[in-house]
Amino acid sequence: MTMNEDGRVVLVVDGANFGELAGFAAEFSRLLCHYEWSGNLDAFSDILRGGFGTPDGGFILRWLNSDTSRAALGHEATMERLEGILRTCHPSNRDSVRARIARARRGEGPTLFDEIVDIIREHGPGGEEAEDEVVLELA
Repeated sequence: MTMNEDGRVVLVVDGANFGELAGFAAEFSRLLCHYEWSGNLDAFSDILRGGFGTPDGGFILRWLNSDTSRAALGHEATMERLEGILRTCHPSNRDSVRARIARARRGEGPTLFDEIVDIIREHGPGGEEAEDEVVLELA
């Protein structure tokens, strides 16, 4: 953890250190104080709200080598994650998940990387939970 020139906490995730969601979870978890994130995206949103090892008063999340992560967490990783969800989701949700898998298989629709970035941005300027003051810097 470092501080920027304005005194804001900067947490740094390096996309060169992982190649899948579990690796991102481990990389992000090492930044948390006394908390480990398992990779569940709903829980990730909760962590960004605070109280689960993130700094009080918001922070900057600097994602180094984000293009590497964009590729690693692309449509293939999205498809794999959705196939896991399909095995455990409620029967009423299966058609929707199957449609998302088909889109990912065609290289269409949001990727896992896109979902993670969207979650982070929801907690920052212009997001529905902007009061959490999480600023994403993709590098």
